[in-house]
Amino acid sequence: MLSNIYIENVAVIEKASIDFDTAFNVLTGETGAGKSIIIDSINAVMGQRVSRDLIRSGASSAFVSATFTEVSDKICSIFAELGYDAEDSSFILQRQITSAGKNVCKINGRPAPLSVLKKASAHLINIYGQHEGYDFMTVESHISYIDALGDYDVQLDDYRQKFEKYSELRKKLTSAKDDIQDRERKIDLLQYQINEIEEADLQSGEIEELESRRTMLLNSEKIKNGIAYAYSELIGDDEEGILSRLDTVSDNLNEIAELYPDISELAQRVQSAYLELQDCNYELRDTIDDVDMDPEELEEIEERLDLIRSLCRKYGNSVEEIVDFCFSAKKQLNELIEFDINKEKLEKQYAEALKAVKMSAKELSKRRTECAKTFANDVIKEMRYLDMPNVIMVPSITACEFNEYGCDNLELLISANPGEEPKPISKIASGGELSRIMLAIKSIIADKDGIGTLIFDEVDAGISGSAASKVGRKLMELSQNHQVLCVTHQAQIAALADAHLFISKSVSDGRTFTKVRELNFDERKYELSRIIDGDNPSELALQHAEEMLKLSPQNKS
Repeated sequence: MLSNIYIENVAVIEKASIDFDTAFNVLTGETGAGKSIIIDSINAVMGQRVSRDLIRSGASSAFVSATFTEVSDKICSIFAELGYDAEDSSFILQRQITSAGKNVCKINGRPAPLSVLKKASAHLINIYGQHEGYDFMTVESHISYIDALGDYDVQLDDYRQKFEKYSELRKKLTSAKDDIQDRERKIDLLQYQINEIEEADLQSGEIEELESRRTMLLNSEKIKNGIAYAYSELIGDDEEGILSRLDTVSDNLNEIAELYPDISELAQRVQSAYLELQDCNYELRDTIDDVDMDPEELEEIEERLDLIRSLCRKYGNSVEEIVDFCFSAKKQLNELIEFDINKEKLEKQYAEALKAVKMSAKELSKRRTECAKTFANDVIKEMRYLDMPNVIMVPSITACEFNEYGCDNLELLISANPGEEPKPISKIASGGELSRIMLAIKSIIADKDGIGTLIFDEVDAGISGSAASKVGRKLMELSQNHQVLCVTHQAQIAALADAHLFISKSVSDGRTFTKVRELNFDERKYELSRIIDGDNPSELALQHAEEMLKLSPQNKS
């Protein structure tokens, strides 16, 4: 549920922190006090499109933070898949909007792209209002409503397994049935590519070895001079080299060791160093002749490297990737060559898969049609209760190509007035009617959609009296399993809430400020009477408001 929202520098709201009850919350206030701004702020933190005009005049940025607690394990797992873990089954969603148009979004303190914020928040909260975009307005959502209610999960899973197999075989068969000329062209190309790679006889690590040898050959003169220098320094001229001098030192120490045994070990170490350097000198002498520049070998290396680089440009960025390409090409070539052998088998498998998916889709369509009719009748009953007695809902189901949902195009058509043919909901319903339709639908699927918080913005538009009372009772009923927030102008609805939030505005130093506070019983009584009778309510209006509150189920002991 949405436990708190913090708003800073959004329109006329400088700073506001609002705590919400777990059940039924109402927000009231005079027109222009800022009720819509709170809804706009919630929309903003849900990742919806907002204008920079939302930023309070004189501020460089606007900021909204929403805290959701008691989030279900199912929703937590969805967030985890997006890369965000819950903290004690809670999530904090934040969004900052700068005057330059930059968005900074976070989930539990970690940066989140705006698209991820929008996707994640859709599992936490739904907003329905006069100007909001209803998911019910999109035809694609209608089938999901029906499937959410239908007791045919097993059939749907069975169909999707069969559809996946059917789609895979159809793709293979379509690909395999390319015209003969095109197939032969592919075979020629694959054979050429395979032959070119295999003739190269590539070896793992070959590029590195060739480049190392190439570097040595290009620097052979420098290497040879360096070895020769070391050799000459060791052997020296006229026996004046390092070895000669070290030999003399060793003999001298050995003589001293006979007189002074304490340096015997040191004398031996010097003699060992002399012998080791002598071996090094012999090897240096032999190595000098080995380091010769071979122009033919260098040319062969250059040609080999050019060949490998050419193959890399065609088939991959490394020897390993080229080998993988060759393996894949062989597999494709084998499938093309064996097409005639496998064609009959593939067509038989496809025919069996098509038959299976048709049967499964037919059964699914039958169950879905029955569920859609029941759903439509239930919505009609709910709408009649909500004082829309002339509403008719008709499920329109037509056949379509197989897809992950089956073979049904399903659209729920609405007729709001007598004598009118049912039409798409977007063409016939007003904002207030849409809110009540969604209220009716949510009442039916309340236990299925998993959304914890529902917001109804002016669901009472265009209604009064008994209709408003019924809408209020339906919202109260819905709040038994969901957190409900409702912006209302109807006292009948406000009186039924568990928590009543009052939005007011004031002017100070030429600036407008909006505040939000929860009302106690006496304050609620006055606010209800204001809604009924205006800013200076009569004693009768106050008595009526008090009676409404006392009769509310929320205030009965």
